[in-house]
Amino acid sequence: MTKETTDIRREEIINACEKLYKTNSFKDITIKSIGEETTFSRTSIYNYFQTKEEIFLALLTREYKRWADELETIYEKNSKMDKNTFADKLAKSIEQRRNLLKLISMNMYDMEENSRMEELLRFKKYYALAIRTVRKCVDKFFKGMSKEEKDHFIFSFFPFMYGIYPYVELTDKQKEAMKEADVPHKNYSIYELALIGIKKLLS
Repeated sequence: MTKETTDIRREEIINACEKLYKTNSFKDITIKSIGEETTFSRTSIYNYFQTKEEIFLALLTREYKRWADELETIYEKNSKMDKNTFADKLAKSIEQRRNLLKLISMNMYDMEENSRMEELLRFKKYYALAIRTVRKCVDKFFKGMSKEEKDHFIFSFFPFMYGIYPYVELTDKQKEAMKEADVPHKNYSIYELALIGIKKLLS
């Protein structure tokens, strides 16, 4: 089988997983259900992925790659930017990556633990690319920041992203429990919460 055919098949499997993830939870999705959304047999999936976690990790890898591409466009198309403008653009880019936020906040450990090293390395490559591209933007637009300040931003911003989705996307059950327990909470969109956090981390 050629690399091109392999890549096309992998992409079809990832697309099927993404489609199911819009309406189903991670635990309810199986290789069988993913296979039913493809044009080839379920058993054929094992030629490309050994576990469902590998398929989800491939979806997350694609999300990071697309986000890095968008960040690269921000870098290339802007000669200068103040902190508010950069925070706005970065927050908008995060808003478009709902699957990325959902996966890293809810299923990161399972995906990494139950994937072969080759799939994990593929993912880490694009995760690293996203980090480097954000850093490249910070280096370009905020020359007055010290290296230590830039490091603090990068290594606070990426962990901060893990908490965005579960804060914004509450289930009805969670909302009821929070109301009964009198948990302070303010409704924010992904963009709004990301914008607040980015501005704070840049200040």
